[in-house]
Amino acid sequence: MRFWLPLLAALALSSCGPSDGGGAVEVAIIGAPGSLYQQGVRLAPPAQHVRGATFEGLVALDQAGQVVPAIAERWIITDDGLSYIFRLRDSTWPGGDEITATDVRQQLREAITRVRGTSLGLDLARIRDIRAMTGRVIEVRLTAPMPDFLRLLAQPELGFVKNGSGAGPMAMSRDDADATARLSALPPESRGLPAREDWEEVARPVVVRTHSAKEAVAAFSRGDVDLVIGGSIIDFPQAEAGPLSRGTIQVDPAIGLLGLTVRRETGLLADPARREALSMAIDRAALIQRFGLSGWRESSWVVPPESFVTPPYPEDRWGGASIDDRRRIAAARIRAWAGPGREAVVRIALPRGPGSDLLLRQLAEAWAAIGVTVKRAAPGQAADLELRDTLARYPSPFWYLNQFQCSLGSGLCAPAADALLRAALTERDPGKRERLLVEAHAALVEREVYIPLGAPVRWSLVRGSIRNYLANAWGIHPLFPLSQPTT
Repeated sequence: MRFWLPLLAALALSSCGPSDGGGAVEVAIIGAPGSLYQQGVRLAPPAQHVRGATFEGLVALDQAGQVVPAIAERWIITDDGLSYIFRLRDSTWPGGDEITATDVRQQLREAITRVRGTSLGLDLARIRDIRAMTGRVIEVRLTAPMPDFLRLLAQPELGFVKNGSGAGPMAMSRDDADATARLSALPPESRGLPAREDWEEVARPVVVRTHSAKEAVAAFSRGDVDLVIGGSIIDFPQAEAGPLSRGTIQVDPAIGLLGLTVRRETGLLADPARREALSMAIDRAALIQRFGLSGWRESSWVVPPESFVTPPYPEDRWGGASIDDRRRIAAARIRAWAGPGREAVVRIALPRGPGSDLLLRQLAEAWAAIGVTVKRAAPGQAADLELRDTLARYPSPFWYLNQFQCSLGSGLCAPAADALLRAALTERDPGKRERLLVEAHAALVEREVYIPLGAPVRWSLVRGSIRNYLANAWGIHPLFPLSQPTT
């Protein structure tokens, strides 16, 4: 059996797990060994979840992916959308020092400096100024309105660090011998909230470890863990191998990028028309059928049209042309180039996993139909195309377009698109700003820097005893809510 959306209608099977509704919640996050405590500004999913639990920023995300108060207890946004004014909660840092607006201003400035040179840094480029107004009030000013600004501030990478520690909402103890992290929810009074007398009885510790997908599914099947998170299309076939009578597979309604980045503009891929031919030849609906995922959102564009206020182009890039017609056009372009000394071959870099193997076979079949041979790039070998599987941090066209800026050096780019994005950063008129973004997208499409497939796939295994877990578009499942009572 196979599962997709809607998630609330998915099979809701429950069984006794290691916690059986009480005691510690056992969580396995799919990831590499050691990634639980990863440092830096490009955090893997295990580190994102642990950091989000122990290092709060101004705001955070709840289990539904909605923005909730964190170090800021409330805020207002000015009518022009250019100023966000936050009132900080009345609490302290772990060492006992009061949390002040001056502290938070410095923390936010340092966080912005840390992520400079990353796509997250580009997303924060509209911050113009940060001011400490009074002891517990801070203002952030923008160059232009950004409706998704609060969601951006909730990213785990922007959590505050004071003397090496964070302000919760959980405290962590490490067991390096067992490669686990034990997280305990801090009492409400330590976070500026009313005390609760029965806190120790109702707040459950959360024990987190990393596993490969195969190990995580096996641990869930044995009943060793209550929750597995962090699965992707690379390992989705392994999720189906577990006995579903022991829990439920849930798939997030994720948004973001799943496709192939063009790494080299040489040979077959030297011409944008031939790069488009590869994209035209893919039957995206058929590609995903082999995974058994119904309801998946395919896309032939870099930015999904619904990301704009008014969709500026149709869902299908090629006007509803049949896959046979598209492949005839694509094959003609390949034949016009191929010949003596010109081999129509593309090398693709893919992570290891059964989903990658299945994806490679599907692409090889599609491109064989137009005369192109597919080879898998060995580790360390130069590749023509590389899988991009990235969750969106917020739903704006800015996020999608920022992923391809030339300054990131992550593949082919379009300087014309970058220039239009820079102009959009300071454009306050929403209509003009949208037109600039549409033009930036057109510049990327003209360069054929990316072969889109559709939305990312993120899956979890959730036992029936788990409380406060909800699928969401961001693929982040905060650990703190797992510790909380439902009443």
